[in-house]
Amino acid sequence: MITVQDIQNQSIAGLFEQYPFLPGFFEENTLQVNEQINEKLIDYLKFLDDEEEAENRAIDKDQFLNSMTIYISQMLEFLGEDEDDGVHSISILPGTNKSGEAEQFGELKISKSEIVCIVGPTGSGKSRLLADIEWVAQKDTPTSRTILVNEEMGDQKWRVSSGHKLVAQLSQNMNFVMDLSVYEFLELHAQSRLVEDIEGVIAKIIEEANKLAGEKFELTTPITSLSGGQSRALMIADTAILSKSPIILIDEIENAGIDRKKALDLLIGEEKIVLMATHDPMLALMGDKRIVIKNGGIHKVIETSDEERKLLVDLERMDAVVQNMRTRLRNGEIIKKEDIGF
Repeated sequence: MITVQDIQNQSIAGLFEQYPFLPGFFEENTLQVNEQINEKLIDYLKFLDDEEEAENRAIDKDQFLNSMTIYISQMLEFLGEDEDDGVHSISILPGTNKSGEAEQFGELKISKSEIVCIVGPTGSGKSRLLADIEWVAQKDTPTSRTILVNEEMGDQKWRVSSGHKLVAQLSQNMNFVMDLSVYEFLELHAQSRLVEDIEGVIAKIIEEANKLAGEKFELTTPITSLSGGQSRALMIADTAILSKSPIILIDEIENAGIDRKKALDLLIGEEKIVLMATHDPMLALMGDKRIVIKNGGIHKVIETSDEERKLLVDLERMDAVVQNMRTRLRNGEIIKKEDIGF
């Protein structure tokens, strides 16, 4: 929570830089800073020591400072940018499966820049695990699991505030309905986050998205005309760079038609916790660990072994061949046996 002591001795220029939405608060209170912008806030407000001036403006100095701290705190909450909101880890404490049997694992801690894969048959309970994490379960869901944030009981804000989404989901089907270009879509999102360098952020997102997509697209492309792979590439890049949610869930990225390894590298490079539901053995072995779901419960947690990481090299080599074949087929080339390479 921002306090009066936090702001009163800072310069107005410094406050405007730290909180880009603050000039609007001054305008709403009909306050002009002009040549006084480099003054400390407390010095600038000395004119309110005059009782007649304070009466004319229907506000005194203490009231103004308190209102300003509330405004800053509310805006930071709305944007999901509270300074003390950094999520460094989440921990899953065991509950029960659909049969009421206790899950057989200890505390499972997942840190940022870590990839955890979720594997199991369709309908086994992968979505229930995500819902527990998103709800910050406190033994109050069907599984009776407990979710800790930074090794502490999760704050109520994660459960009730739209500005504090713990999990951002990238579903298998990305269908846009807005009549916007890629540029307009990204601009709208950046503006909602009060990003200062909007053009720079948009350029970074489109660059990263085109590294992921099988076929490049432009900022002028209507988002409704993007292919499934292009849509997924755009949303992964957008989520990695603009989303404030510390946890990203990706559902079946193997079906997205994008460069999967680059997508994961981008997300963990932005210090996200990545949970990935997958049936792809290569992706499963890319994770630091994998959660095996069975009968609605966490059946086991497996750390990726050194031997599996060695096998991953062979899987990546085979996958590179498949990806190359896909590209060549798209370009109308003829595939021959010797092109396979093994």
